[in-house]
Amino acid sequence: MSELLGERYRALYQNYYGDSAVETKRGISALDAMAHMKAVAASTSFDRVVDVGAGEGSLLQILDDTGFARELYALEISPTAAQAIAARKLKSLVEIKPFNGYDIPYPDGFFDLAILCQVLEHVEHERILLRELRRIARHVIVEVPIEHGVRVGRKIAGGARFGHINFYLPETAVNLLHTSGLRVVRSQICYSSLAYEQYCAGRARGLVMAALRRTALKVSPRLAPWMFTYLFAAFCVPDESGAERSTAAATA
Repeated sequence: MSELLGERYRALYQNYYGDSAVETKRGISALDAMAHMKAVAASTSFDRVVDVGAGEGSLLQILDDTGFARELYALEISPTAAQAIAARKLKSLVEIKPFNGYDIPYPDGFFDLAILCQVLEHVEHERILLRELRRIARHVIVEVPIEHGVRVGRKIAGGARFGHINFYLPETAVNLLHTSGLRVVRSQICYSSLAYEQYCAGRARGLVMAALRRTALKVSPRLAPWMFTYLFAAFCVPDESGAERSTAAATA
């Protein structure tokens, strides 16, 4: 399936990593993602975990530092990212493998958990990748940005340079997971930490944006994602019924 990866995006991700300022941002974002993962996974524990589209390894570093799993694995499309992961010398990392964005070189049910954190918005053929995760893992955690609101045109224009080509609301994200053979066990609309907001927008504006996002989500959980950018995290298992489900699954 290597031909499914468009040349434009293949070229984009070859040297996508290496900017120290961006790496700092990814590190803060990874701390947020870890908190979101714990919230949706609840008390479930995992021995063998793969981070699919692991980037330069910010999330893997946190997983390693906290003893999240006995064995960690990484799949990454970018050679520069794979090199950055290797340089971290993570004690629980078993191996890093290159992949083409779709074919995952592991047998059925090999992993307890597959993580797809802020990757799906970059993927040209989302369901092909999600069905591969369903195949190789007994549990799947997916996190995507919620950007398909009233300012989606601005988000499309701004996200293009980062390779964002898919834009979601909570309902469309749930539908995508269900129609890819995954059953959502638990999901949550999340906001970024104050540290992330202030890193991106400055101390004063970041404080204001954090307050606005939190207040809007508390007051109107359905309307808030149309007005502001959030994150959506979902803890899933393979849907053994094989039946497509509706978009009516509730978010926590």
